[in-house]
Amino acid sequence: MAAPAPGPGAASGGAVGGAGAGAGAGAGAGGRLPSRVLELVFSYLELSELRSCALVCKHWYRCLHGDENSEVWRSLCARSLAEEALRTDILCNLPSYKAKVRAFQHAFSTNDCSRNVYIKKNGFTLHRNPIAQSTDGARTKIGFSEGRHAWEVWWEGPLGTVAVIGIATKRAPMQCQGYVALLGSDDQSWGWNLVDNNLLHNGEVNGSFPQCNNAPKYQIGERIRVILDMEDKTLAFERGYEFLGVAFRGLPKVCLYPAVSAVYGNTEVTLVYLGKPLDG
Repeated sequence: MAAPAPGPGAASGGAVGGAGAGAGAGAGAGGRLPSRVLELVFSYLELSELRSCALVCKHWYRCLHGDENSEVWRSLCARSLAEEALRTDILCNLPSYKAKVRAFQHAFSTNDCSRNVYIKKNGFTLHRNPIAQSTDGARTKIGFSEGRHAWEVWWEGPLGTVAVIGIATKRAPMQCQGYVALLGSDDQSWGWNLVDNNLLHNGEVNGSFPQCNNAPKYQIGERIRVILDMEDKTLAFERGYEFLGVAFRGLPKVCLYPAVSAVYGNTEVTLVYLGKPLDG
């Protein structure tokens, strides 16, 4: 399991999981405990404590990460996530308890959104209050400065005149007056307006997307997959199992956060982090 990221909210490969154990092969008597005993002990610990345990020795690391549906991750999932998130189809595309915990760590931040929105009890859905002449957005808890990452976004209410999904730095505003495309309104954010299929950055339209004749309009409830590649510095989108193409290239080497902006009163937007995208 990876150590906490060096900067606030920034992460290279996700809040849960890591590249390997940070300590030697043994940990005294603890390193000789049976896996079933360790799993029982670990099942009472919180995520920050599990991160530390994963660095003790290879045996502990394998015990934690060998089975992503183990009692450790099932218990942590039950304690961390709302019942609504677990019993509905919000997390239906996540294959394991560990993936569900990771998704919650990457969900919308209750402390980094417009004052006119709130995050519902399920932990993944943004609700915009019916405030006139305001555009309101939200960022996730964790951003990325390296690696490849994918997440799903879908609207569960009317789009209104502007409904934008994309990415933003920590400096990008999450609220402004009027009904505008907030994501993409400055040089700190990049967005795809689902209403008119325009790409937006630095206050300008960067062309239509996807680049095809008679591109279909977004349908409410349709899941859009966003793919951020910090190695190639690109942002791409998928709809269903169809790759729509690369929308933005030449992204800066800074910490970028999944983000959305909305204008319609009482509309709701859900975002679920998936992890590393699958190729092909």
